[in-house]
Order: sequence, then C-alpha cells, then structure tokens
Amino acid sequence: MTADREIQDEELMGIAQDPEQALRLHRSLRTIANAASLDPALRDMARSVLSGHVDVKDAFQDPRYTEAVFQRMHEIRRAADDQTYAERQQSKAQFTEWDAKQQAELDRERAERDAPTHGSGHGSGRGERPTQR
Repeated sequence: MTADREIQDEELMGIAQDPEQALRLHRSLRTIANAASLDPALRDMARSVLSGHVDVKDAFQDPRYTEAVFQRMHEIRRAADDQTYAERQQSKAQFTEWDAKQQAELDRERAERDAPTHGSGHGSGRGERPTQR
C-alpha cells in the first residue's frame, strides 16, 4: 500500500463489535487491498479505508463497493456449484491448511497487540513508535 498512514484496529470499532473483530477486519482489508486478482473497486475501497480517507461504514454503504462485493460473491458461488465432489474435498483440505496458517498469524498479531509497551501498560503493539527512555 502506498498510503502514508494506515488506520489502527481501534478505528474500526465503529463497525466491529470487539477488538478481535476489528483485528480480523483490518487483516481482511489489507488482504483485499493487495489482492491483484480482485476487482479494482474492491481494492480501491480497502485502500481508502486503510488510509483513513473513507470511513468503513461509508465504504460498506457505497453502491460501487457493494456491487463489487456482490459480484465477487456470485463468482465464488458459481465456482463452488461447478466443483466436482473430489474438487470440493481438495478445496476443504486446502482451506483447513490455509485456516491453520491464518490462525497462527492472528495469534502472533494478538500477542504483539496485547504485549505491554514501555511506560503505558497498553497499546496496539503495531505501528507505534518505541517509548523514549
């Protein structure tokens, strides 16, 4: 991403119900922003939210973005309907492997986020400058 600034998880709390959901939403936005295979409108939306130029609630209500999301969901559904039983089984196995990797990354990010910072006793653990001594 080329933005000078990236929002923090806390800035997603207007739509997320808790810090865990905000963390997952933030990661999803990063994934979308960097996925060359996705519709440019989706990537643009994610980048705009991550840079703080567009509020996440506004992005989710913008017809350009919702149309791109629904189109992608339709494509995924159509591809799933066209899979054979063997392909579905292979996809499930691949998903299980991918999900385990994602869970490990989330655990690492949670540990970084929840690690105490010098002097404050709390903080995101990401993107913050070290406390000066």
